[in-house]
Amino acid sequence: MRLRALAITVAGLTALAAPSASAATTHDPLAGAQWGLDQIHAEQAWQTSTGAGQVVAVVDTGVDLDHPDLRSQLVPGATFTCGGGPAPCGNGDWRGPDGVGQDTDVHGTHVAGIAAAAANNGVGGAGVAPDAKIMPVKVLEDGQGDFAEIGAGIRYAADHGADVINLSLGAQPGSQLLTLLGLQAQAKDAVEYARDKGVVVIASAGNETAPLCDTPAWERGAMCVAATDRAEKKASYSNFGLKLDFKAVAAPGGAGDGTCEGDIVSTVPRGTGTKCGDADYDALAGTSMAAPMVTGVAALLTAQGRTAEQVEQALIDTAHAPGSDKTGQFSLLTGHGVIDAAAAVAQPIPQP
Repeated sequence: MRLRALAITVAGLTALAAPSASAATTHDPLAGAQWGLDQIHAEQAWQTSTGAGQVVAVVDTGVDLDHPDLRSQLVPGATFTCGGGPAPCGNGDWRGPDGVGQDTDVHGTHVAGIAAAAANNGVGGAGVAPDAKIMPVKVLEDGQGDFAEIGAGIRYAADHGADVINLSLGAQPGSQLLTLLGLQAQAKDAVEYARDKGVVVIASAGNETAPLCDTPAWERGAMCVAATDRAEKKASYSNFGLKLDFKAVAAPGGAGDGTCEGDIVSTVPRGTGTKCGDADYDALAGTSMAAPMVTGVAALLTAQGRTAEQVEQALIDTAHAPGSDKTGQFSLLTGHGVIDAAAAVAQPIPQP
């Protein structure tokens, strides 16, 4: 069974302390195109937390390590795409022997930028947690990987200082049965391992318009994220936010219309962008883009000293029904609703 990245194209499936004064708002060139930050009230949250001191692990296809919006954010990562061999099987620069960001790194680079691209550095846009660090953990090659490699990457992140793990990947609908029956456990056990170590695990719901969250979002210990469009409706492609423990929310993932205006703008390997007027950035859509929005907010919350359980509760309690300010409701379509970064960081931290 293979797992795959969860971004979409028009044609179909493809392979987040104390705030810094400079990040209280953003004046980056692509700020006007970042409607997702507006939808989740990210800039208002930066008055309270910018994610400083936190590490976000992007367990994905790899990252362009020299991207101008990401290179100041990076901490060491690892590679787990072993071609069937034992993991781990590599470390360091996975962009190719010439050191140039390649098309196969687009997904992970885009996800990383959504979560934690630098703010107010004069290029591109800003991540949801602009003062968090990014740990790039490569577990997908050409957009696909297996449970063993993904499980190894999750465990590596949990053991090497990640505060939040982002999993913008998933198996086909129906694969939940494999984990329920104990037929496939590497990724499931790794998610539980990370969560039991106090790491927040955020995962994409999937892009098949299916009723259940894909695995690993389905698993205990992960929070499932459905996608919304610019109008704050569930995106047409998004799976529903439904799982056994009801830990599910929604966040901006884009319409899937292939435009810079309708989809989510973020970093891509240098020179590969086509839609947004800057070759180092592009617009993609999918629950892959929605998950790092939540991951970024989770980093804002962990920076406040919240436990993983407290982070999850803050996200759930402050999420609102799409198109409404009502909280405390659960929908089959979007789980507890659209996350609100400003409300989440303002929620009082429970005292022992």
